[in-house]
Amino acid sequence: MDIRYLSRADVEGLAISMAEVIEVVEEGFRLKGMGQTQMPPKTAIHARPGETFLHAMPAYVGGMDIAGVKWVGGNEDNLKRGLPNISGLIVLNDAETQFPVCIMDAGWVTMMRTGAANAVAMKYLGPECAETVAVIGCGVQGRSSALAMHTHYPGIKQLRCYDVSAEALAAFVKEMEGKCGFEVVPVSGPREAVEGVDVVVTAGPSPKEPTPYLREEWLKAGAMAAPVDYMGAWEGALAAKGDKLITDDHGQMDYYRSKGYFADVPKPYADLGEIVAGKKPGRESADERTMSILMGIAVDDAVTAQLIHERARAEEVGVMLSR
Repeated sequence: MDIRYLSRADVEGLAISMAEVIEVVEEGFRLKGMGQTQMPPKTAIHARPGETFLHAMPAYVGGMDIAGVKWVGGNEDNLKRGLPNISGLIVLNDAETQFPVCIMDAGWVTMMRTGAANAVAMKYLGPECAETVAVIGCGVQGRSSALAMHTHYPGIKQLRCYDVSAEALAAFVKEMEGKCGFEVVPVSGPREAVEGVDVVVTAGPSPKEPTPYLREEWLKAGAMAAPVDYMGAWEGALAAKGDKLITDDHGQMDYYRSKGYFADVPKPYADLGEIVAGKKPGRESADERTMSILMGIAVDDAVTAQLIHERARAEEVGVMLSR
């Protein structure tokens, strides 16, 4: 009847690799594609005006028998307070008794599962090999996506990076040079980052009414765009003219359309679960330009949190709280 509590330090101390997270996230997408998950769209409230949010993200993953919910909030002004933009908790429940069994900090999970989902999309939609990649937006999600690309594409030779903040850019370069074996090159502008690369991740702000600064024609034939910024950077023409556009959940995208997002984005060809499950083909030729708009789904959180919970139980990590 006790509940295991895992702090951010506890979670990070388990030293779970990006490769392990990618593996469970891919399986979560496969089960979703097979219709074995329950996942309503995010439920949102806004305690303050502007680009702030609080989201409840529940999911049940059949086949793995995982039930959980993430309660996550974000406020970009937190950075001015010396606080992270994103914070939250995940609660896992026993799927049989429905009792909560674990509460954990959601920061590491959110960061890692986002990069891992991108890696799964790259496996099925991206070029077979990538030697030059780019990250625009060098915050938490940019770093996670860089680590995911490093894991998925061992042949990367160069990563180009850009951020409007010189401080964030310098910190990104220093961290990635320490973690990855390829050249990390800061560039002076978005166009220099994008032209000629094999995969582009954009991880900047996600405004409801974006002012795109990346042109469709800058993405070369055969390349993949992976916006985790709700299309905050790319002009809508790329979504319309690309060969394949996917998302991680149609229902969630429809919800965000109703809130004013994705005004210039056509209906995706598939969601990633359908492709992983083999119901629709992924990349079919080397010349296809593809785009994956992954908004972050509760299934990804649930399978990653379960991986952490199982490891924590095995290693007796965390604090046991009496009910």
